[in-house]
Amino acid sequence: MMEVRYFLDTYHPTPVIIPPEVHVNRTTSQVSPWLGPAAYFLGRHFVLPSFFRQITVTGQANVPQQGAVILAPTHRARWDALLVPYVAGRCVTGRDLHFMVTISECKGLQGWLVKQMGGFPVDTKRPSVGTLRHGVQLLQQKQMLVIFPEGGIFRDRQVHPLKPGIARLALTAEHNHPGLGVKILPIAINYSQPYPGWGTDVHIHIGSSIEAAEYTQGCVKQEAKRLTSDLSQTLHALSNHQSPCNHHSFAEIAMGMDIDDR
Repeated sequence: MMEVRYFLDTYHPTPVIIPPEVHVNRTTSQVSPWLGPAAYFLGRHFVLPSFFRQITVTGQANVPQQGAVILAPTHRARWDALLVPYVAGRCVTGRDLHFMVTISECKGLQGWLVKQMGGFPVDTKRPSVGTLRHGVQLLQQKQMLVIFPEGGIFRDRQVHPLKPGIARLALTAEHNHPGLGVKILPIAINYSQPYPGWGTDVHIHIGSSIEAAEYTQGCVKQEAKRLTSDLSQTLHALSNHQSPCNHHSFAEIAMGMDIDDR
């Protein structure tokens, strides 16, 4: 079986071409047609409102409504997996999200739920080309794919060095399918407490999309580094952003008020 080195941690001087005739372990992901809508509804209207005191969102107009999108949020708590769909999922874009998660998160009951919600595993110790192929396929199908570029949860409110694989995946998809128009959406999530508890406040800042096609003209290795650097700088700026908008309770947000740029 053909394999590639862990594309979330390494650079490669040329795009990863995945020959269709090469046999690989197939990776798939899908959102359950019954559990997905139910989970989104319960999370948006019951779970999140009962746990958090308020959420402030800026830049929600930056969320692409169509096309191939990689959402790149900072990772501060397990709640991030619910908050990202809250600001960019089916209630906002009409589309479900797919998540690339570590293989340890796809075990047992949690793993079953993760897979029902569009998650698929990547083995960080022995990744297969099948994982990369599936990520590229999702983008080719113009889906929305969530990858936490820091590679883990960090509670010190600092943006840690990004894994270069998010740039590698975007550039591979763009190279294999010219004109695809892959967008990378930077999202900074900040909690009022390092370990979110009941009544915690959340601030989510969504930046402008980064166009992968703008990084396809030069050496792939250098362009991947440049894309990673630009994404990192954007996440730093968003994370340090002091929200100018007023705080809004979930009752107000649930009524559909526009909370951008307040």
